[in-house]
Amino acid sequence: MKRFLILLSLGVLGCGCAGPESDKPPLQTVASVDLARYLGQWYEIASYPNRFQRDCTATTADYSRLPNGAIRVINRCRKGDPEGPLAEAVGQAEIADPATNAKLKVSFFWPFKGNYWIIDLDKDYQWAVVGEPSRRYLWILNRTPTMDDALYAAIVARLPAKGYDPQRLQRTQHQAAPRGY
Repeated sequence: MKRFLILLSLGVLGCGCAGPESDKPPLQTVASVDLARYLGQWYEIASYPNRFQRDCTATTADYSRLPNGAIRVINRCRKGDPEGPLAEAVGQAEIADPATNAKLKVSFFWPFKGNYWIIDLDKDYQWAVVGEPSRRYLWILNRTPTMDDALYAAIVARLPAKGYDPQRLQRTQHQAAPRGY
């Protein structure tokens, strides 16, 4: 568990330290985010593989408002399979772009912060796509642990225009595989 927290913190640091790649256009976020509607639980549907989520399944993120105006972030996953041991990382996000609320800075390990940019968002806040300027990290999130295949394909089809390679995405397992007969 401690190793997961350290790796998660280091991974988020990578988000904040890397600059935009020279062959990619500047990453665009959504025009605006209603944070009250964005808060709550999200299920990871797919992501780019990264070291701080190695062996994670059934990954979720919970966002809630703190009294100081910041956002509490609780990332959880099961190690190995959806019934494996729980790993959890608790952090805090602050709004980096108050004009849109689409750019956040997340910290799991003070004083380091990583970029968390909302780059695609359902009008009803049922799914979201989160990335960062270097395009090293990407997450597709949903309010439920499953996503319609046609919706997933439509989201993935928009990624190349944002400078992301859809071939790098890995789907996140949320249900245990059926047991043997």
